[in-house]
Amino acid sequence: MENGSDKFTVIAEKIYKSYSRGSRKVPVLYGIDLKVGRGEFLALMGPSGSGKTTLLNLIAGLDRPDSGNLFVAGVAISDLRETDLARWRALHVGFIFQFYNLLPVLSALENVELPLQLRPLSRKERREHAVTALELVGLADRLRHYPGELSGGEQQRVAIARAIVTDPSLIVADEPTGDLDKSAAREVLKMLGQLNSEFGKTIIMVTHDPKAAESATRMCHLEKGVLDANAC
Repeated sequence: MENGSDKFTVIAEKIYKSYSRGSRKVPVLYGIDLKVGRGEFLALMGPSGSGKTTLLNLIAGLDRPDSGNLFVAGVAISDLRETDLARWRALHVGFIFQFYNLLPVLSALENVELPLQLRPLSRKERREHAVTALELVGLADRLRHYPGELSGGEQQRVAIARAIVTDPSLIVADEPTGDLDKSAAREVLKMLGQLNSEFGKTIIMVTHDPKAAESATRMCHLEKGVLDANAC
């Protein structure tokens, strides 16, 4: 089922989420309503424990809300079965994490190829797609290098190439500059900005850094599981 117009990549309606700690439930998100336009670059800000990563994980299909409706790329992902959700996630979401999550025993090229394993592509086609993605992030000369042979900024660029290689509907980035020095952080943010402005990618980035958030076209602020209507 589709909801809303083609203007939006994400539509969240009355999203509640809590976690169990022993016998008690700990609420994290309280009735979140959020729309993210197609081709928008949203920075999701807030103090530690405000629910930013929880909301990002729900939007990316890594977790499920307790209640509410969540539409991403026209699909009601809150209604999908687990196997369908995993398949949808692989096709439509590109992930960028703070600590890169690269496999150390694989080269940059092999790491970027991984998300393509679920696609009906030949080995040659997978390789071509991965090379193109790495060229796009300026790592054409690092294809055969392993993560341990790359700087932190280069590893994060490999992670960005991996996130975009499937041409996803949505890119989610959780503190993508949190483990980088200032120079590498600027390069990564510039790259995300280019993916947004030049390729029209919809990006949601969780960050606690106001400087990083300035790269986005819009900012939203979460406080104790509630979106601040005056800062979104």
